[in-house]
Amino acid sequence: MNMPFYVSPEQLMKDRADFARKGIARGRSVVVLGYDRGIVFVADNPSRALHKVSEIYDRIAFAAVGKYNEFENLRVAGVRYADLRGYSYDRRDVTARGLANAYAQTLGTVFTQESKPYEVEIVVAEVGENADQDQIYRLTYDGSVADEQGFIAMGGTGEHITTGLKERWSPGMSLGDALVLAVELLGQDPTGGPSRSLTAAQLEVAVLDRARPRRTFRRLAGQLLDALLSSEDPTTDVPPEDDPTPGRHDILTGEAAGKDLPEPGLS
Repeated sequence: MNMPFYVSPEQLMKDRADFARKGIARGRSVVVLGYDRGIVFVADNPSRALHKVSEIYDRIAFAAVGKYNEFENLRVAGVRYADLRGYSYDRRDVTARGLANAYAQTLGTVFTQESKPYEVEIVVAEVGENADQDQIYRLTYDGSVADEQGFIAMGGTGEHITTGLKERWSPGMSLGDALVLAVELLGQDPTGGPSRSLTAAQLEVAVLDRARPRRTFRRLAGQLLDALLSSEDPTTDVPPEDDPTPGRHDILTGEAAGKDLPEPGLS
């Protein structure tokens, strides 16, 4: 009689963690940091259709690195969670902490019970009435949650970028200064090679601006982003019009694409 193949729980969890970390490290980095009017998200992402940064609710946004189809399912599930809770109770009852807890349960269940863990790392951020009330939560592939203060970098060269942010980021930075710092660190080679010069066309940038009424999420692109990156002094920190891409609910319902989206993994 052949003995069944056995792997210790410790080794199984280690193998799954190594697998997930390698998948996440292959992704391009995302930087999230506070500035004087809110929270800015900067992603090394030349695609104009496959977003790494998205709106979840009035004052809450989502950023992710890793496998696109996996974090997109999480994003859609998060929008559904927020809409249902806001409709059933009150819009003020939808918080980043509650959403982070829901994501943590889903990621933890997938990591321990499914054959393959999610190769994703995500950030859920909420802008408050002032900088002290801002919330930034980091969730890893195994469902671990960390409450970050001020800034976070994940994916790709995230550790190198975090080191630079610890040395150079300070509370109350202007949007232009925060963007220039994030883009500079995203372009650096951690091995000491020549730095890349990232342009607006290679970046995905969005903000949670606490000065905006109710819906605080806005994407930055075009001439405004060029002006911010070139250290010019634009007349406003947000676009004069809403982002022309499909709305949050259009994307959720599939109306923009003309087809249904897959059912998410968050119940």
